[in-house]
Amino acid sequence: MRDSTPEPDRLRSSTARMTTSAIIFRLRKHADYQRVYKAGRKQFARQMTYFFTLRPELGPDGSPLRDVDAGCPRVGLTVGKVMGKAVDRNRIKRRMREAVRKNLSSLRTPVDVILHPRRSVIDLEFATLEREVANVFRAIQNAAEKQKQTDKQPPAS
Repeated sequence: MRDSTPEPDRLRSSTARMTTSAIIFRLRKHADYQRVYKAGRKQFARQMTYFFTLRPELGPDGSPLRDVDAGCPRVGLTVGKVMGKAVDRNRIKRRMREAVRKNLSSLRTPVDVILHPRRSVIDLEFATLEREVANVFRAIQNAAEKQKQTDKQPPAS
C-alpha cells in the first residue's frame, strides 16, 4: 500500500535549482546582443575579444527594463561554429561561464558584456583563463567608471 503523503518534486526545472545570481548575470535576448554590438567597440585581450556598454535604466519605449537587476552586470558568450564541433564549443562555453562566475564580483556597474573567446581557450590552463577574464572585467570596470563620469559632467558652454 502506498503512503498518502505527497512525494517530493524530484523533477524540478534546471532554472529552479540555479541560484538567482546564475540566472541574472546572463545576456539572453538577441536584441540585447545587438544593442551591445551597436553601442560598444570591439576590444581585444590575449585569449578573447569583447564588447561592452553601460546598460540604460529605461528601455527604448521609456519603461523600466523587465527581468533585469538595475545594478547587476550581465555577460553573454558567443562561440561560433568556426570554433569546432559542438562538443568543443560546449566545453569552451562551460569553461568561460565558470571563469565569469568566479570573477563577476569585480564588475560593480550595470554593464552588458559580450565575450568572444578564441579557440585556444579550450586548451588553456583554467587558472590562466580566470586571470584573463579578471583582467578583462577590470578593464571594463575602469572604462565604465570613466564613461559614467563623462556622462555626468555637464557640457562646457
